[in-house]
Amino acid sequence: MDQLYKQILLLFSIPIYAVFIPLEILVSNFRHSNFYSWRETAVNIYLNLLNAGIDMLLRLFISLALLNFFYQYHLAITWHPVVYWAVLLLGEDLLFWLEHYVDHNCRLFWAVHVTHHSSPEYNLSTGFRSSVLMPVYKYLYFIPLVLLGFRPLDVLFMFAITQIYGILVHTQFIKKLPAWVEYIFVTPSHHRVHHASNTAYLDKNMGMVFIFWDRLFGTFTPELPEEPPRYGINKPVGKPYHPVHIVTHEWQEIAKDLRKPLPIITKLKYLLLPPGWSHDGSSKTTRQLQKK
Repeated sequence: MDQLYKQILLLFSIPIYAVFIPLEILVSNFRHSNFYSWRETAVNIYLNLLNAGIDMLLRLFISLALLNFFYQYHLAITWHPVVYWAVLLLGEDLLFWLEHYVDHNCRLFWAVHVTHHSSPEYNLSTGFRSSVLMPVYKYLYFIPLVLLGFRPLDVLFMFAITQIYGILVHTQFIKKLPAWVEYIFVTPSHHRVHHASNTAYLDKNMGMVFIFWDRLFGTFTPELPEEPPRYGINKPVGKPYHPVHIVTHEWQEIAKDLRKPLPIITKLKYLLLPPGWSHDGSSKTTRQLQKK
């Protein structure tokens, strides 16, 4: 079964590398859209390789073992095969939404996730601009699934499939899709909002496959014609092509805040509250900015 999963993943992922990205580059250059630059694309590939290496090591030796441990205590639920895969997809996407929400609203985890948002470009290769250290903790979110009786290997397989979908929405060439698709699924339009640094768009549209989680939990915002997305982060990375700084820049900023002569509770707030929080109001969180 493991070999079958690998073959399915290759079947879905190879066209992205071999067809879609080269095609998007060609069309971008032909139209003079300037969606790609070689330096940003190289950084995207570099970050993806770092993430993949860490992910592979952890998945082999820790993540799968951790999920297998909790699977021993799963509930005795008999799933119809169709219901099994449908509920796994929905459950995994909901837990991804939760992880993604925490990544954006706790500075400790934002320091990991920010690399994915740091590029001022937005294209299919941006989907590979991985949050390098996310494999350290992302599989913890899937423990509820194995406790419900979903096999650990199936959980990892479903996550890989949804990640492939998540890569495909990183494009500017697909505008709006039919209304029913835009209402149910995460589309390129929705995800452009997520990657935008416009104040109105910050911390919106967290879903991977389904957008109705954002509609349900109040984190949905449509892409507006009068508000074209500006990609990247509001505080640009000082050395965006440095192989270490691009991964650690937010950790360095956290370290500066923790060195301030402040009470321990205040220092913990700099670590655990949303990015932008400050004890003296010198910087603002997303909610504070949006209220203004």
